[in-house]
Amino acid sequence: MSPDTDLEYRILIHAPVGRDARLLADLFGRAGLACCICADVGQLVAEIARGAGALLVGDEAVTLEFHQALGQVIEQQPSWSDLPLLIMTRRGAASAELQHRHLALGNVSLIERPAQGVTLVSAARAALRARKRQYATREIDQRKDEFLAMLGHELRNPLAPIRAASDLLRMPALDSDRIRRTSEIISRQVSHMTGLIDDLLDLSRVSRGLVTLDEELLDAREVVGNAVEQVRPLLDARRHRVTIETPQETVFVHGDQKRLVQIVANIVNNAAKYTPEGGAITVALQADTDTVSFVVSDNGIGIAPHVIGHVFDLFAQAERTSDRAQGGLGIGLALVKNLVTLHRGRVAVFSEGIGKGSRFTVELPRAAAPVQTAADGPAAGATAHLDQLRLLIVDDNDDASHMLGLYLEASGHQVMVAGSARAALEALRTFTPDACLLDIGLPDMDGNDLARQLRRLPQTASATLIAITGYGQEADRARSAQAGFDHHFVKPVDMQALLAVLARVRPNRA
Repeated sequence: MSPDTDLEYRILIHAPVGRDARLLADLFGRAGLACCICADVGQLVAEIARGAGALLVGDEAVTLEFHQALGQVIEQQPSWSDLPLLIMTRRGAASAELQHRHLALGNVSLIERPAQGVTLVSAARAALRARKRQYATREIDQRKDEFLAMLGHELRNPLAPIRAASDLLRMPALDSDRIRRTSEIISRQVSHMTGLIDDLLDLSRVSRGLVTLDEELLDAREVVGNAVEQVRPLLDARRHRVTIETPQETVFVHGDQKRLVQIVANIVNNAAKYTPEGGAITVALQADTDTVSFVVSDNGIGIAPHVIGHVFDLFAQAERTSDRAQGGLGIGLALVKNLVTLHRGRVAVFSEGIGKGSRFTVELPRAAAPVQTAADGPAAGATAHLDQLRLLIVDDNDDASHMLGLYLEASGHQVMVAGSARAALEALRTFTPDACLLDIGLPDMDGNDLARQLRRLPQTASATLIAITGYGQEADRARSAQAGFDHHFVKPVDMQALLAVLARVRPNRA
């Protein structure tokens, strides 16, 4: 521990009568507890400011001056702090009135004299354990504050080019090439913001046990390939030399394909961010009889010894350069740890220190190879078609609904936009939609209630209902399915995925 940390775990002793203070200091010293004797209230307050784990005070020292001085210190404590105070009282002197006055000082424990040495040491250790938990809360609060500041920074970053692109599109006589490049900028930045928000929601769902894995037998080599491909744009932009090492034999694991790719991609992405341009990154797949290991190593900036034990903690993040060139929120590795645990695996990190690179290893149980069976023919399914659809969009956000409408009209569909549930029901008098794209948070009627009404109306009973909403928790998806929705999309919508759904909708002119 550093000198400052040592001070925070001291027991401050204030017992001004007789030899009590010296005897207590000797007792705690033999028990391995650091302590400091304070001759008066002024010194006690000064030492508290330097750092204290607990206070041990004789009741003869608890005067009016003591109450006033310590009461002010207690009131000025930060929210995480609740400094333990042990008061030794004389037998029979701890009346109800006196106890009430003592307890007014806050986190107070009364110890009746004469007390056995083991009792005093046990009480002191219990107080220090409680103080240690307070320090842990302080560290979490500090990391959370840093994280929120970083979140604000990372969400504002993509807003700047989006705002500039929006202003540019309002300028007259823009040529098609500039419009295309501007559109690409907006799409890229929205994807970036969506990724940040998805990571936050993912971490929240996983940490609360709300994520269910869709497990299947997977080729681990494909997981590596898909993960590297996902991070390829960043790797290429930073001109990294990437080496992929996989065994010639097929290695199988049981897991959720999307989540396993996410695990490896997050680690590779982390390596790419913290490895200088032109650096080397190796993604290796290793296997033995019982385990499969995904190993990502780099020759990047490395990890300091005091940081390495916290890299998987929520809100933890290594120091950045002043220009924040690495970007991100520092939650990717916390998400990795949670997802690996869900897969009954473990994740570890190793680094020799700053400037010496790092190595992340994910170990999962190895699965037996599948029994070979005759290959099935291609599954029969609805083929995509390009019929024009009649689409009803219901959203009280005019900008969102009209932009979605313009996009779908440009894709060849006929669109009607309504700003409320009431307006949507009124529109059905003259417009029979093949599909309805409904916001959930409508002002006059919940989108789920609107879906139930649409299912009861003959002209929309068989229409495809698609939720377009900012609510993306598993419970939200369950509620929309119960209300009659066929699909659930979270804003901002992946347009290609939406078009793929619409391509399977059959026009219904009933």
